[in-house]
Amino acid sequence: MSDRKKEAVALKYNPLESTSPVVIAKGKGETAERILRSAEDHNIPIQEDPSLVHLLSKLEIEESIPEELYEVVAELFAFIYRLDKEAGKTT
Repeated sequence: MSDRKKEAVALKYNPLESTSPVVIAKGKGETAERILRSAEDHNIPIQEDPSLVHLLSKLEIEESIPEELYEVVAELFAFIYRLDKEAGKTT
């Protein structure tokens, strides 16, 4: 069994508020579990990508993601958009 603690980072993107996604929550261990439970409780899609989480966890809360992560985060948002569309949440 691994001693590595679970990590989680939550992002928000509103093009009317910011030019890029912003970190709104992050944590390890129990904090990560609470972030994931909250996402599940609110039907927010969860994408597991330990490498991306590791990079994003270095950012501060309310910090925009750096330009070098735009492409990978755009892929993540495209994944979420597809899930929402399949669930009938978007047109």
